[in-house]
Amino acid sequence: MSVAKDLCVGLIQAELRWRDPAGNREHLTDLIDQAGPADLYVLPETFATGFLGDKDSVPEGMDGASVCWMREQAAARGAALAGSLALVDEHGMRRNRFLLVDADGVVACYDKRHLFGFGGEDERYSPGSVPCVAHWNGWAIDLQICYDLRFPVWCRNNRGYDLQIFVANWPSPRVNAWRALLRARAIENQSYVIGVNRTGRDGNGIDHPGCSSAWDPLGEALVELGGDESSALVKLDLEALHSLRERFPFQADGDRFSIG
Repeated sequence: MSVAKDLCVGLIQAELRWRDPAGNREHLTDLIDQAGPADLYVLPETFATGFLGDKDSVPEGMDGASVCWMREQAAARGAALAGSLALVDEHGMRRNRFLLVDADGVVACYDKRHLFGFGGEDERYSPGSVPCVAHWNGWAIDLQICYDLRFPVWCRNNRGYDLQIFVANWPSPRVNAWRALLRARAIENQSYVIGVNRTGRDGNGIDHPGCSSAWDPLGEALVELGGDESSALVKLDLEALHSLRERFPFQADGDRFSIG
């Protein structure tokens, strides 16, 4: 596949239905339709159930209805879909898994490394340990989930990505940290960064501010959504990214260390 200079990304900021996978899939289909054509659509974290909304339910697997829906939507639209789901893996372990499903049927997976112990996520799921860079339309796309945003060593660009995506159920009281950290990740990694958060109140009474956004490698906001359910399209320029990195090769001076 030839390298695309531009990537059109749809940010789908949804008010998720609590513990209602079928309802969420139907609703998200409508929101994607409303957003218009894009190369990649990004959905929030645990978009089928809400955060920890799979309690007392039989979790889906990789052959479940939500992954099948992602495959169908990607194929029908000639685009990729990205978002996380509460799933059981092939070893029977519960995961908060970020999937990027492309139009060719290729599925990239990342299991959330940093589970949100403050909210009890670590009691529900098993953590991942391996980062994932997906490839679509000539772009290298790093997959991250919500709380991962607070850990810059894990997020650092030592794996050659062009775009870093965070899907989230980030709560309203810490919205200032959400915005500041997304911008910081873009600047320090000389990468485009997109964060897609849910909006509305979930079944545990937690309010979410939305505030999904896209940032360029200089830390300039390309799009910022408010608190209501909405969507936006943003066009990212790969040639401009490469040019910036050539003019300012800051990454070459980074410290050399790794996470054990």
